[in-house]
Parts: sequence; C-alpha cells; structure tokens
Amino acid sequence: MTPMIDMVFLLIVFFTLVLNFAAADQNERIKLPVSELAQPPEKPSTEPITLHVLTDGNVIYNGIEYPLGNLQKPLEPHLRYLKYMKIPMKEVTVIIRGDARCESGHVLDVIELCQSLDLEKFVLRTKLQEE
Repeated sequence: MTPMIDMVFLLIVFFTLVLNFAAADQNERIKLPVSELAQPPEKPSTEPITLHVLTDGNVIYNGIEYPLGNLQKPLEPHLRYLKYMKIPMKEVTVIIRGDARCESGHVLDVIELCQSLDLEKFVLRTKLQEE
C-alpha cells in the first residue's frame, strides 16, 4: 500500500509544478485579442521570452511591470546568459501577449526594441474566435 501512496504524492507534486509553469506565462491583466486565424504553435518555442504589453504601453517581464524605455536593462542579463550558453539569438522566440485594448503601436515598439537587441523571432498570442 505504501508504494501506491508514494505514487499519488509524486503525481500531485508533478501536476502542481506543471500548472505553476503554465501560469507563469500568463497574466490576468492581459485580455488577448480574438482572431479567426489563431492556431496553436506547430512546435514548442525555443528559449521563449514572454512579454505582456499593457494598454498604457508598459510591459510586464518576469512578473514586473516596466515602462518600455526601461525594458532593455532587465532583458540584458537574460540575453547574456543565452549568449554564454551559445544559443543563437535567431533561435530565441519572443512571445508577445498584447492586451486586446492596447494600441498596435505599443506592440510594434516592443518588437523594435527586441530587434535592436538582435532578436528576430516573434510570436503574437491571440485567442481563437468561438463561433
């Protein structure tokens, strides 16, 4: 009977950790735009960097809100680490979760900032339109 209890506890711990990692890429302040063309990614993103763009143009990175002008400073240690690990910047995926009420110019400003840091691969998150 003891091995069965151990197995149950291991499963509980596993699912708790998996759910926590999935929630880390989301923010309750962001309401994703709806799109008819939304589709799940074909393969998982390599070395993803998730940026949440708020309606006022501020960006949430690693759970902390930054004005766009101050976003480069917290991104630099992450990018230095990736370079140290010999991961090419062209393989790093930037996941942008822009609020539906956000002006598209704010999202473009975030993309331009990332491009200035030699990032090339971007994914814009949306929700599939329910019929």
